[in-house]
Amino acid sequence: MFDNLTDRLGKTLNNLRGRGRLTEDNIKDSLREVRMALLEADVALPVVRRFMEAVREKALGEEVLKSLTPGQVLVKIVNDELVRLMGEANESLDLAAQPPAVILMAGLQGSGKTTSVAKLARWLKESQKKSVMVVSCDVYRPAAIEQLKTLAAEVGADFFPSTPKQRPLSIARDAVKLARKQFKDVLIVDTAGRLHVDEQMMAEIKELHAALKPVETLFTVDSMTGQDAANTAKAFDEALPLTGVILTKTDGDARGGAALSIREITGKPIKFLGVGEKTTALEPFHPERVASRILGMGDVLSLVEEVQAKVDHTKAEKLARKIKKGKGFDLADFREQLEQMSNMGGMASLMEKLPGMGEVPDHVKNQVNDKEMGKLVAIINSMTPHERSFPAVIKGSRKRRIAAGSGTRVQDINKLLKQFAQMQKMMKKMKGGGMARMMRGMKGRMPPGMPF
Repeated sequence: MFDNLTDRLGKTLNNLRGRGRLTEDNIKDSLREVRMALLEADVALPVVRRFMEAVREKALGEEVLKSLTPGQVLVKIVNDELVRLMGEANESLDLAAQPPAVILMAGLQGSGKTTSVAKLARWLKESQKKSVMVVSCDVYRPAAIEQLKTLAAEVGADFFPSTPKQRPLSIARDAVKLARKQFKDVLIVDTAGRLHVDEQMMAEIKELHAALKPVETLFTVDSMTGQDAANTAKAFDEALPLTGVILTKTDGDARGGAALSIREITGKPIKFLGVGEKTTALEPFHPERVASRILGMGDVLSLVEEVQAKVDHTKAEKLARKIKKGKGFDLADFREQLEQMSNMGGMASLMEKLPGMGEVPDHVKNQVNDKEMGKLVAIINSMTPHERSFPAVIKGSRKRRIAAGSGTRVQDINKLLKQFAQMQKMMKKMKGGGMARMMRGMKGRMPPGMPF
């Protein structure tokens, strides 16, 4: 997400960072570039105008022109305005209600609403330790109820059964009764996709809202529709009192116009980002972290939280002890590292959160893709336990057998073994106190202020 915007803004602001002095002319030139970058990212025109007015007013003030590092001050102004535009801070779900706290989900058809229900149920269970029930009131779309039932089983949420012959209102009321009886903390109600111009369908969801009195009414919208996402959310909000937005499919959106437009146009906060197809791919929306990502400064906080939540610490500690004792790092360990990385959203997601990635050339970024990681895992899975422990035995006929078993070529096996040998060499350096020695040796090449 934001790839195009990050590239354009990165180049523009980098030109300013090194300047010892800024004039009104070169600030204006840079702001023109920022404006073009936002318009190309499909940010709504009124939002771009207000954003540029606020930045221009601060940028042409004395603070920038008299600063010792005017370029950096201007970058900070753009960062602060991006944060303000997207809503200052993360707005969490308000679940302070007598259980069950009801969350009503609304949205257009195909916006990823049902999947978002499952993702949200998983997030509430795992990070908020809530007991969750889900129910589908979508009696119009074939298999919608079955889809939610399957997803609920996957995320470990209770599923309230319903049928297409029932009325949405009676389904929802019965679900609330059972959730209350079973002392569930949260009930998430999935509704049918609808257009805001469809009066009959809008009347139905208004009726549901009035009967359920949900603590949260969340609108799911596809980020790939750009500024249309913000306009649709505004139209829905006029018919239904929304409390927030879940922006879906952000992993496929290189522009990011929806994320920058929604808050300003609707006045409603983005509460979550859908960042992939898996039920784990839901992130709370933090404006300050997203602004940092847009400006190529990474998002280390989210990366740390992801590591804490998704990495198997028992396995990680076991591997660390194994390496410290000088026992070999084998292909089974290598596979485990690849799988852990995949659990964290893959290389593309990790790279997006690392500072300075905006300056890495595109041809280098393109070499790192998650399909390649899947191929490596398939190759290792096609080996025998003996081959994983002793890769040196993998010669001609074994390579051909492994290639056939994993649907790859012998060249791919050679490439994996070469990568593994390099990683093995690095792991040997970490044996005993080797890690500290290695870091001290790298000191001259590390950024200033690193504690080695």
